[in-house]
Amino acid sequence: MSEPVAPSLPSENILAVRPESFASAQDMLDQGTDVLAVSTDSTSTELVEAEHAVDAVQLKRIFEAALLTTQEPLSIAELKRLSEVPLETKFVEELLQQLVEKYTDSGVELNRVASGWRFRARPEMQEHLDKLNPQKTPRYSRAVMETLAIIAYRQPVTRGDIEDIRGVTVSSQILKTLESRAWIEAIGTRDTPGKPALYATTPQLLDDLNLRSLNELPALEEMGSLLDQSGQDEV
Repeated sequence: MSEPVAPSLPSENILAVRPESFASAQDMLDQGTDVLAVSTDSTSTELVEAEHAVDAVQLKRIFEAALLTTQEPLSIAELKRLSEVPLETKFVEELLQQLVEKYTDSGVELNRVASGWRFRARPEMQEHLDKLNPQKTPRYSRAVMETLAIIAYRQPVTRGDIEDIRGVTVSSQILKTLESRAWIEAIGTRDTPGKPALYATTPQLLDDLNLRSLNELPALEEMGSLLDQSGQDEV
């Protein structure tokens, strides 16, 4: 006789149920309960019983509220702390993807950046939002942006490396400007005479560019055009 096949469960409501807890979880489904039981491997000491199944709809609301009201991106680990029971990363990411789809036709969007997940206004909305705050955002000089590009593409680099590439002296103020913006930081020193500082970019830069990793940086040619478009107001 063939073994019984577990019924197919809607992905939005159920991800996985521990085999030994399946019967009680199925009972909950039969009663119309919208649940999502969290699966763990057999070696885990924090197995979640079916009676502690997670209400996926409610948890998605909680994630949505947290992400809409925070100023900084929230990591998966931080979102997991919003639940009273342990959650699998895959489950959290699936709920977040459902939120992404929910806001597809909205003026805001849910993005994943280097530090986690966050809501932001869609780029095409920014010109309208700027009317609420007529103050100009800082615009950086070509020298600052060229230095940032060199660090981003060649990191880690020393001040001397930057000067060799640019062919001009790099002022301390340029590096201080980028450090104060939290876009670069000294991550160590090079083992050469004088022990020059080695500079690299920070997760904050990726967050501000709405990127997940350095691999998503635009091609060097595109970066060049971005530098050409940097404003006349110099910082």
